[in-house]
Amino acid sequence: MFIGHYAPAFVAATSPKSPRLGALFVAAQLVDVAFFSFLILGVEKMRMLPGATVMNGMDLYDMPWTHSLAGAIGWGVLFAIAVKLLRGNWTAGLIGGAVVVSHWVIDLLVHRPDLTLTGSPPKLGLGLWNHPWIEMPLEIAFAFGGLWFFVSRTRAIGAMGKWSPWALAAAMAALQAVNWTTPQPSDAGPAPASTGWLGLFAYAVLAMFAWWVARTRRLS
Repeated sequence: MFIGHYAPAFVAATSPKSPRLGALFVAAQLVDVAFFSFLILGVEKMRMLPGATVMNGMDLYDMPWTHSLAGAIGWGVLFAIAVKLLRGNWTAGLIGGAVVVSHWVIDLLVHRPDLTLTGSPPKLGLGLWNHPWIEMPLEIAFAFGGLWFFVSRTRAIGAMGKWSPWALAAAMAALQAVNWTTPQPSDAGPAPASTGWLGLFAYAVLAMFAWWVARTRRLS
């Protein structure tokens, strides 16, 4: 799942005690930001394998530091501490940390069995990437249902605030469309470094859009 991960960020951002939406967008994808960074550095590994799942050819065979439940909780704790240091507020940190951990829970729905609890077997995953007629509507419902929830509980500040959520929605839809329409690899082999860089670029773009939306809207 890609943009579906942002649903918890949208919901959390409606709390007056929460970090702002831009920070929560980082939290929602922090597990994957760490994974793609580790992929570039060679700390964790991924192969391209045609037909690994119906929707993509990623063989995620080595990612104990990011896609284990223990690892996701660890990243959530680090995010919570960072928010506490920056904002002096544990409540905001705990909300942000929970959004970080939600990434693993949502991944459990779509991944084939490649997630772990502590970095070693058993491997877990319900495999909805093999059932696109379920996964795609679910992703859209998560992402844009979350955005609707956020918009319905905030108000615009000036003209920009009226259409900034639409710009964010368009950016999310465009990047998700690229994700869905990228052809499967034709040959098996190590994932190219560009995979990691493209992932980091997409997360950065959406976080910047979310930061902008948060500046143009306030809680009702």
